[in-house]
Amino acid sequence: MGHHHSNNHSHSSSNVKGRNLVISILLNIIITASQIIGGVISGSLALLSDALHNFSDVLSLLVSYVANLLAKKKASIHRTFGFKRAEILAAFVNASTLIIVAVLLIIEAIKRFMEPEEIESNLVIWLSFIAIIANGISVLLLKKDAEKNMNMKSAYLHLLTDMMASIAVLIGGLLMKFYAIYWVDSVLTFAIAIYLIWMGYDLLKDSTKVLMLFTPDAIPIQQIVKEIATFESIKNVHHVHVWQLNEEEIHFEAHIDFNEDISLSEFDVVLRQIEDHVYHKYDINHVNIQPEYGKNDSKDMIVQD
Repeated sequence: MGHHHSNNHSHSSSNVKGRNLVISILLNIIITASQIIGGVISGSLALLSDALHNFSDVLSLLVSYVANLLAKKKASIHRTFGFKRAEILAAFVNASTLIIVAVLLIIEAIKRFMEPEEIESNLVIWLSFIAIIANGISVLLLKKDAEKNMNMKSAYLHLLTDMMASIAVLIGGLLMKFYAIYWVDSVLTFAIAIYLIWMGYDLLKDSTKVLMLFTPDAIPIQQIVKEIATFESIKNVHHVHVWQLNEEEIHFEAHIDFNEDISLSEFDVVLRQIEDHVYHKYDINHVNIQPEYGKNDSKDMIVQD
């Protein structure tokens, strides 16, 4: 038994997310194609690396879009939670690709630094400038949703890092044009890669915690157990599990020993008190309590199932 919060606004917000993702996908397909052509013609590794990252953006945005569609599907007998974890899985995949792409860029940057090549800087400058504008539009489209949705944050980070990468490529193009400093192409590629790893790690860690059913960082289990144990009719709180299903649902499960052999109606009153307490204080919106009286089992707070 628990609290459920859903309204028409969430469906409207989901539709807006989907539309914004489609626009961002189209923009990034155009950027990727132009940068691949420009990178081959100019010989710029930084431009090609930016194109590779843009291609990973297209894939990540497609993953995010599919996950957004799946998350709307209703639960069924075979999928009792529906596809509520689809967006968390998308965030995990996107964070992983950020780091993989970054490692590939580092390898290529080191190779090119050892053997720098002359680069057609004018093409690099114009293409990076176009990429900054297109990625900037995409970043603005996804920024609001990224603040409260891990999937959208993963797509947003891909686009934000790519916009930063394009700025770096533009600076490199200007340095190459006016000062003939061609090794800066490799240095900027390396810097872009390090930035990708830094941005991707936190998201990978957060999405992994959710997928592994770890307790959310903001939930103090010991404190919650102490507070529930102070309720008049409760003797002991044990066998506790707390996990996050997705961005909107945090689940709390526990066995509770009662001082007396209470009736079901009395238990319902206590259950509502527990639900109200954990929801208003800790934003836990799904509660499942197993009532017990005189049962001989482990009374440890955390028990290995």
